[in-house]
Amino acid sequence: MKKIFSVVFLCLSLLNSDFLAAQNRWSINHDGSISWNVKDRIPHYDHIEMSGLKVSTVLRYGVNADGSFELNKSMIWPMLRTIPNNTHASLMRRFAWNATDMVSVNGQSLSGEKVNKITLDGKMTVESTIGLPRNAEAELTRIIFPAVAKPAVYEKYILRNTGSSPLTVEVPESRAVINTDQEKGVDGSYKLVSEIIGAATKQLQPKEELVFYAAITGYKNGEAELKPDVEKELQERKELIAGFWDNLILETPDPVVNTMFAFAKIRGAESIYDTKGGLMHGPGGESYYAAIWANDQAEYINPFFPYLGYGAGNGSALNSFKHFARFMNPEYEKIPSSIIAEGIDVWGGAGDRGDAAMVAYGASRYALARGDKAEAEELWPLIEWCLEYCHRNLNDKGVVASDSDELEGRFPAGKANLCTSSLYYDALRSAVYLGKDLKKPFSVLSAYEKQARDLRENMENYFGAKVEGFDTYQYYEGNDILRSWICIPLTVGIFDRKEGTINALFSPRLWTENGLLTQAGSETFWDRSTLYALRGVYACGATEKATEYLKFYSNQRLLGDHVPYAIEAWPEGSQRHLSAESGLYGRIITEGMFGIRPTGLKSFTFTPRLPSEWNSMNLRKIKAFNTTFDIEVLRENGKQLVTVKSEGKTLLHKAIKEGEIVSVKLD
Repeated sequence: MKKIFSVVFLCLSLLNSDFLAAQNRWSINHDGSISWNVKDRIPHYDHIEMSGLKVSTVLRYGVNADGSFELNKSMIWPMLRTIPNNTHASLMRRFAWNATDMVSVNGQSLSGEKVNKITLDGKMTVESTIGLPRNAEAELTRIIFPAVAKPAVYEKYILRNTGSSPLTVEVPESRAVINTDQEKGVDGSYKLVSEIIGAATKQLQPKEELVFYAAITGYKNGEAELKPDVEKELQERKELIAGFWDNLILETPDPVVNTMFAFAKIRGAESIYDTKGGLMHGPGGESYYAAIWANDQAEYINPFFPYLGYGAGNGSALNSFKHFARFMNPEYEKIPSSIIAEGIDVWGGAGDRGDAAMVAYGASRYALARGDKAEAEELWPLIEWCLEYCHRNLNDKGVVASDSDELEGRFPAGKANLCTSSLYYDALRSAVYLGKDLKKPFSVLSAYEKQARDLRENMENYFGAKVEGFDTYQYYEGNDILRSWICIPLTVGIFDRKEGTINALFSPRLWTENGLLTQAGSETFWDRSTLYALRGVYACGATEKATEYLKFYSNQRLLGDHVPYAIEAWPEGSQRHLSAESGLYGRIITEGMFGIRPTGLKSFTFTPRLPSEWNSMNLRKIKAFNTTFDIEVLRENGKQLVTVKSEGKTLLHKAIKEGEIVSVKLD
């Protein structure tokens, strides 16, 4: 793999739409969904995670060499806790059970399936033809989705007679029950039910269709079983996805970026679980449920939720910060990295990862963007505590000391790393903005301002360095190998070393066909660093470079061989669709491309980065600052015209120069 990195990099400059289209397996439909029209290039297999408030499923699916459909459902019930009740203690089972295996047509099993098309849009739809004896013909459509608020995954089947003769179809009654080992469950034995709903024996006339359903459901001991209305459950899932897609709408001339952004909203927002500790956004990936982390939730996705306006998202964000606030203490001992098991236990196995900086950064940005004064007042003590913790942990060079970083020892992080100090710097700036609106003492806010100025200078002195010939940053003292997290200062408005940093990020030492390597010379990549980097490159004004690589990355993730979301990492985790990474993709658009920076509960600045190949870009139905508004950017006669509208009123309309910062007050 290493041998191809330089070749890949050279190819990137030659990318064009024909090349990309030739590599794509999937295509975008008019309704915003994506489809794989199965013609050749089989066998091919992939996996996708989908979630509801009480269940998650990883569908491992594909098309075999003979055209038949392959499906294995990994089921996760986050609130069916197992022993020991640790980070990974969600009840999980894999089911190869397929309801169609039990269906017969004209006295024979339903076989000879050939998949024509698979479509993804927050659910999975598989359309197939069925080869039957004696020239009989049929089509089968299956729709698979998690329930919005029930511990179940449902499947809808539609069997159509497309031939000229009647078909005798038999759908059996079927119900299988697993009672798990009571010694391995926190609440004893759990009941897992697999069933077919809608059993029937019917003469199916030409052009007539038969609908039936399947469900896999998990219950605690003594819970009453559900009597599901699957059509109603399907409608609820559709409405949930529509809610994501009908708010915070990106409009650009590039359909791939628009669609990738739309899908990012699904994965980012759906992975919220209704736990005994309240709503908790969890990363997922068959490992991380009913728990929150200082990075994934507090730092990555919580600041994004106010822009989307999803009530459960904002609720989960506020709840996560309340959980972290439980661990404030007068001795300023570290807070946990993660709060697990529905809020009843914690994990801090990597020591201090810079968690207080992560929480301060996320809580202050969330509070500002949310625009709710009561919530902001509630979060202020947590922000203050975390800032003070970081201040007390400055080393003798004036940067923040920590035991590790969010990679938890997978790669060296020294005794003080660039990421932690960068987050602390941004948190100080956000706290000043927030504190002014909350009328906090001038002495406190002026101290934060000075601490931010001093920290920025200390970061330059401590981390600024020539690494592998690039004027960029050493990630920690003594680091002489390029690291992807050199992008972090760009995301917090520190552009002093932007040229050298950008050149390093997109050099063959770091950039590959899968985005940024974590460390030059390794094979490991984590999407989160690529997503941070693209945001930062937009923020510092390298618009054309950022757009080139954003288009390439989006095309790979949305329309390539593993779709449709940002992933966690490789080789760790099998490129699972952890949810907070999708939140980071969303922030490339809100904070990078549009350059939105909250400056108060009802105010922000923005710096639009309109690529030269586009004449316009719009971000509509933004829900931040407790307001709904649009931002429109138009190139006209060589100038950029920006417009901000809210509830039919034009709040701002002006011509700006490239890179100009625009201030907006929404009152």
